[in-house]
Amino acid sequence: MAQPDTIFLTGGTGFLGKALVPLLTSEGYALRVLTRHPQQNTWLNSFPHVQVIYGDLTDAAHVQSAMSGCRYVIHAAGLFSMWDQAGNFDANNVLATQNVVSAAQANNIERLAYVSTVAVMGNPPSGTIITEQTTPAPADAYQRSKLTAEQVIQSAVAAGLGASIARAGAYYGPYGDYAFNRLFFRDPMRGIIMQMDGGHYVIFPAYIGDVARGILATLLHGGPGEVYNICGDPISHRDAFDIICRQANIHWPRMNVPNWLGITMSRLLTGMAYITRREPFWPLNLRSYVFNDWPVSSEKARRELGFTSLPFEQGACKTLAWYRAGCPPHPTPPPSDA
Repeated sequence: MAQPDTIFLTGGTGFLGKALVPLLTSEGYALRVLTRHPQQNTWLNSFPHVQVIYGDLTDAAHVQSAMSGCRYVIHAAGLFSMWDQAGNFDANNVLATQNVVSAAQANNIERLAYVSTVAVMGNPPSGTIITEQTTPAPADAYQRSKLTAEQVIQSAVAAGLGASIARAGAYYGPYGDYAFNRLFFRDPMRGIIMQMDGGHYVIFPAYIGDVARGILATLLHGGPGEVYNICGDPISHRDAFDIICRQANIHWPRMNVPNWLGITMSRLLTGMAYITRREPFWPLNLRSYVFNDWPVSSEKARRELGFTSLPFEQGACKTLAWYRAGCPPHPTPPPSDA
């Protein structure tokens, strides 16, 4: 019996990884997952053909050795935080990508998919549909680090590496409780609904299972150096809250916060965070995401990769089901037919 193709997967233990591992193993791939905390991620051992390797992406020699013998690479690891130092982003997003690319070149990897973010746009131009041709203008250290990592990928493509870039939207779905999930799901369930400026701004949600499928399609069918937006349909804050509150039977009053007050509050909370050394409840870096319209088009991915996405109402239903189930920390394989 032929051995399955092996994918070297970074970020396999994170929010996105918990969607990628079940998908990739169900599609018949073997996985080699690099993690700094194998003892905290024994759930990976329950999936077939998954090899867990201790390692750090900032160690170039270790990455090259761990990748040996793999056919494909999905580089999904990265640091995303609304509250961190620029140097941490550079190490985890730029240096790590340089090491993955160097290892892929040394190991003659056939194809590589790099997971970036639509957020590299920073503050999108008003009234403009965001496509892959829109010029990025990063507004914070995280966004800058992801765009720099994209440039590392493009340089490697120019040198002959078969690599493509998946720019994902704002993740939501089971097995994550940060950023979009916190703001639009967990906070409303505990009585905090902060609707900025009437809720008219448009967001760019991406159901985590759709993102995983889009990344696999990017790996298998993406053109060298091509960028693909992997995102659901844009939706306003108000409409997203309407759907979530209806499905969750939430009747809390909404705090309709004007722009100036939201930004002032963020400045105060961020200033206090420099004293407490804890991420503020409403970091100032959120302004790029919250106080802009993000009308993202995934038409290129639909056309060239066959990408599809769940309507937000269906994705929200799956996400709320995970919260109602007590937020299990990781996925489990489906029952065996045997």
